[in-house]
Amino acid sequence: MKKQFLSMMAASVLGGVITIGAYTTFFAPQQIVTKNEVEKSVAFTNYENTVDRKDYVVPEGMNFIKAAEKATPAVVHIKTYVDFSNRPSRSTPRFFHDFFGEPRSGEGQLGSGSGVILTADGYIATNNHVIEGASKIEVVLEDKHVYTAELVGTDPTTDLALLKIKPENNLDFLAFGNSDNVKVGEWVLAVGNPYELTSTVTAGIVSAKARNINILRSKTNLSVESFIQTDAAVNPGNSGGALVDLNGALIGINTAIASKTGSFTGYSFAVPSELVKKVMDDLREYGAVQRALIGVQIQDVDQKIADEAGLDKIAGVAVVDVSPQGAAEEAGIEAGDIIVKINEEEIETVSELQEIIARRRPGDQVNVTVSRKGKLKDFEVKLKNTMNTTDIVKAPKNSSEAIAALSAEVQPISDKQANALGIKGGLAITKLVPNGKLYNAGIKEGFIITYVDREPVRSLDDLGVALRGKSGGILIEGIYPNGEREYVGIGL
Repeated sequence: MKKQFLSMMAASVLGGVITIGAYTTFFAPQQIVTKNEVEKSVAFTNYENTVDRKDYVVPEGMNFIKAAEKATPAVVHIKTYVDFSNRPSRSTPRFFHDFFGEPRSGEGQLGSGSGVILTADGYIATNNHVIEGASKIEVVLEDKHVYTAELVGTDPTTDLALLKIKPENNLDFLAFGNSDNVKVGEWVLAVGNPYELTSTVTAGIVSAKARNINILRSKTNLSVESFIQTDAAVNPGNSGGALVDLNGALIGINTAIASKTGSFTGYSFAVPSELVKKVMDDLREYGAVQRALIGVQIQDVDQKIADEAGLDKIAGVAVVDVSPQGAAEEAGIEAGDIIVKINEEEIETVSELQEIIARRRPGDQVNVTVSRKGKLKDFEVKLKNTMNTTDIVKAPKNSSEAIAALSAEVQPISDKQANALGIKGGLAITKLVPNGKLYNAGIKEGFIITYVDREPVRSLDDLGVALRGKSGGILIEGIYPNGEREYVGIGL
């Protein structure tokens, strides 16, 4: 027992020595060297170089150098800022409260992320959550050049956004690959700026496709989640960065991780490039995404549904309900049908169906194959938008257009009225245009708008900023003079 105790004590002391030694080596002030120590002869060790690198052979499919060389110059660092002087404390990001207390007035950094250069003249793709709520967006290139970016448009339903900078010279950019051709098990690289470590490259394989992780919280139930899942290490700051194949082609925009710690634990998710390309094209051309809809409520097929429908396998998408005057109803699709193919392409999950339809525009026609009572039937479906038309939707280009789109007249409330209602301000509706957006939503004159899509509204400028570039469904929050609160979704 005594011998064991002595052994434990020796180990403890040794551990302490190593720790202290490490501290001394790395942290202690440099010691003064005595004359005797200087005069001692010093013997240098002779080192031998390794063999020439040209003899080193990398197995086929394992050399990531060329892909990394293509991708890193085209991936940018995005920094976002917010002007706290014009924002109430409720809108202040949690980050600033947790680490710095109440923010002071003036501009402060809101967040940091990544982006991918898509064109030589400066169009950049990123995530909506990277730039959401920012009053200023800054883009830092790999060569350290800094630009202020213009926000071209956003699509919260896919968590994507398009930026534009004006470079002096043509930029390196990434060409789109075809995410449909990506196979589970193939090597991919993730490029971004995790923890502000710029131009970081990590490698992994494709773990799954068409993955739905319920991370997008859409207020209009139009979110599209059909992620490419990989095990390439992705951390905070990688959002908006590139997922590339070994040819250096863009196959996805890194968006999320599955983690209980907030750091990478083995799973990362990217928006597939075919969907990214469609969203970017829409934002660039119209300033708003042209969302096409079949007009159905759907769910994945399970064992019970497959047995009741007489399916050969547990796959497909069950139609739970059909929207009145929607594209599916007009084509003849009914509740209880099982969608098994779109344009002869087999559909196994809701995620696959959502991605395929989201890559099309209102007015496009698709062939939908359904199983009805054990028999296959084909329907030609002309897709519609959220308003059940095939019209192209354009986002307001400026604040004036955005406010006019509400078809109402508004004015700021007084401090006295705000205090009486226990709010920090808002815009009272003084006049409603018959059959306008707010009128048709059931809003009455006197209603005070306090938030638009969770962004505080205290002035006309606030309202214009909150609405500018928006299309589709938005959420308006407010209160009536009698204290009754209201939440209303409208389509722009």
